[in-house]
Amino acid sequence: MARWKIKNVGMKGVAMAVPKNVVKTSDFDFFSQEEAEVFDNAVGIKSRHIAPDSMCASDMCQAAAEKLIEELGWERDSIDVLLFESVTGDYRTPPTSCILQDRLALSENCFCMDIPMGCCGCMYAITVAGNLLTTGNVRRALLLIGDTALRMGSMKDKSRVPLFGDCGTAVALEYDETANDIVVDFHTYGKGYEALMTPHGGFRHPANPTSFEYEDFGNGIVRAPIHTLINGMNVFSFAISRPPKSIESFLADYNLDRNVDIDYFLIHQANKMIVDRIVKKLKFPQAKVPYNLEEFGNLGGASIPSLMVSRLRDELMTKECSLLMSSFGLGLTWGTMWMKSKPMYISDVIKICLLYTSPSPRDS
Repeated sequence: MARWKIKNVGMKGVAMAVPKNVVKTSDFDFFSQEEAEVFDNAVGIKSRHIAPDSMCASDMCQAAAEKLIEELGWERDSIDVLLFESVTGDYRTPPTSCILQDRLALSENCFCMDIPMGCCGCMYAITVAGNLLTTGNVRRALLLIGDTALRMGSMKDKSRVPLFGDCGTAVALEYDETANDIVVDFHTYGKGYEALMTPHGGFRHPANPTSFEYEDFGNGIVRAPIHTLINGMNVFSFAISRPPKSIESFLADYNLDRNVDIDYFLIHQANKMIVDRIVKKLKFPQAKVPYNLEEFGNLGGASIPSLMVSRLRDELMTKECSLLMSSFGLGLTWGTMWMKSKPMYISDVIKICLLYTSPSPRDS
C-alpha cells in the first residue's frame, strides 16, 4: 500500500503568485452570453488569471518563492531540497528545478528534482520532500508547484479552455521534531491514462506536421494531436468514484470523525460539479469545504496550496488546523493527505506582470 506517515516535518509557509491578467468566461469568443452564464453556474468557474506567452510557471513560482524565503528569514544556503512540480516546465530538458536553483541563488549543495504529476502534484512533492527530511539528514525544502496549463490545449477547444487558470505556489517544509505527523495515501489507475493526455510531442509520438492539423470533434471541440485533451465523462466518473472511496477508507482507518476531527477539507478544485458531488457523497460539512475555483479556475497541482492562501490565510497563520486534502488527476492518480498544521506564514495573493526573461538559448 502506498501510504506513509511522515514524522518530524512541519509546514512553515505557503505563498501564491498569479498573473495580473484576468479573463472572465464571457470574454471567450466561442461562448455566447447565455452559454457563458450557463458555464459559470454549472461549472462554477467565472474568472481565471492567464499568463502572457512570455511568462512561464517557473516565473510565478519564483515570485512566490522569493516572498516566502524573505518572510521566513531563511538563508538561501540553508535550503537543502528544491522540488519543481509542473507539467509546463521551461524546456523539455534540462529540469526546471535546476534552472530555478540558479535563479533563486541557492547553494550548489541543493538537491533538485522535477515532478510532473499534474493535479496530484502538491501531495507528491510533499511526500518526496517529507521523506527526504524525516531523518534530519537534510533540514529545509522548498516546493514550487505551478502550471500554465491553458496553453497546453487548443484555444478552439471550448471543453477545456475555460477550465484552467495559471498560477505558481511555494511551500516551505522543515525538519521539526515537534511537528505532527503528515499521513498520505496514494493510488494509481494507469489503465485510464488516455482520459487526460497530450497525444503528440513526446517520444512515443514525436511532433510532426500532422501533429498540428486541427480536427473538429463537434460541440465546440476543435484541436490537434499536439494539444492536451480531456475526456470529460471519463474524468468525471473517475473523480466522483475512486477518490471518495479512498477518503472514506482513510477516515475509517485513522478513526477520524469528519464532523469533529477535521477543521477543513481541501479538495482539488477541478470544477464545481465534481467538488459538490464529492462533498455530498462523503457528507462533509459544507462550512468546512473552501472553494476558490470561481475566482481562479482549475490550477492543477497548485490547487491545494492556492486554497490555503486565498481562503484560509487568517486561520493558518493564527492557529493549529487539522486539514484533510484530496487530489486527483493525470495518470490517473489520486491521493488523500491529513496533517495538523501549526501556525505558519501565508502570503497574500501576489499578482505579477513578468519577473524573469530567459536569454534565448544558443544553437550548439
